[in-house]
Amino acid sequence: MTMIMTEDLKLATDGLRKVLDNEIEPKLRAHGEGFIPKDMMKGFIKTLTEYGLIKAPFPEEWGGLGMDWVTHLRLWEEVGVSAIDLALPILINVSGADMLIRNAPDPIKEKYVPGLLSGDIFVGMGISEPDVGSDVAAAKTRAVRDGDHWVINGEKTWISNGEHMDIFICTCKTGEGELTHILMDVNTPGIEIRGIPKMALNGQSTAQIFLADVRVPVENTIGEIGQGLKNTLVTFERARCHMAAWGYSLARRAMEESVKYSQVRSQHGKLIAGHQLIADKIADMATKIDAARLLTLRAAEMIDQDLRCDKECAMAKWYSTEIAVKACRDAVQIHGGNGVTKEFIVERLAREAIIGPIPDGTTEIQKLLIARSLTGIQAFR
Repeated sequence: MTMIMTEDLKLATDGLRKVLDNEIEPKLRAHGEGFIPKDMMKGFIKTLTEYGLIKAPFPEEWGGLGMDWVTHLRLWEEVGVSAIDLALPILINVSGADMLIRNAPDPIKEKYVPGLLSGDIFVGMGISEPDVGSDVAAAKTRAVRDGDHWVINGEKTWISNGEHMDIFICTCKTGEGELTHILMDVNTPGIEIRGIPKMALNGQSTAQIFLADVRVPVENTIGEIGQGLKNTLVTFERARCHMAAWGYSLARRAMEESVKYSQVRSQHGKLIAGHQLIADKIADMATKIDAARLLTLRAAEMIDQDLRCDKECAMAKWYSTEIAVKACRDAVQIHGGNGVTKEFIVERLAREAIIGPIPDGTTEIQKLLIARSLTGIQAFR
């Protein structure tokens, strides 16, 4: 693996960077941090698909570009530097398309995958529940067979894309110790969606999903019945690479803003970039960002080679999201009083960074996964 970009990848990321800087960020600043309506979100995502987003790591037969996960994450990083609110819907569509391509019957793939990759439709992934976070196997949402249909009852929470999604892939208990993924159209009777306000990232949607006697054809089963936990763990690997990129994307933006500010702000008769403690913070950011990116791209390269990489993904997710918290906190400190005002982006970055160590397995869970892979001893039941 190399950190040096090929000429083609550099051209791709530079072109994407120009669109983000000149077209998309000004529109987002004008809109503010409030909820982005679905039509507006779809417009942003469809613009980004023209630069390889969503499509890059998927086969051409489904509308992808046949590239690799390393290339995809380099592109995704650029979006994260500008707006995690736009990067997250891409992440969820990537996760949903990946699960369908790997597990769904052909009619389901043909119906939904091209639209997911083109940004014409959005997917939600229903794993977490009010009493079930890291312990996926304890899911309570139940699907009971009734002839040619599943009847589903339960509640899911922390669902990204919730208010934007067109389809929902739900992790359901279908028997004792048995989890299964079932896909449903969000217009199916019995589905209720409620947005969850948060400290940040309210442009994209995070929602609660209530399911009351939702009838779904058995043909919408994704993968084999009872294989839901196994398939979810594979999905987590990909998602954790994205969450790691979330971390160093935010840290990179915090560093870039800090560098610019330190080059124009003077204190005690000289630019603050010349103060040793400021220089220390910037150097610390730069080094840890590169380390986080290396950890993440190593995991992505292992995914490309179809190697098991749960430990490597856990390392990347833990390290990257935690260094983002410190980098963004230091960026606020470098900006001084200006750092806590809405005039400067670093206060928003700090709020967004705090969220990162929680989704797709908390930092504590990542450490347990890493230790288990090294010792062979399970921390869970």
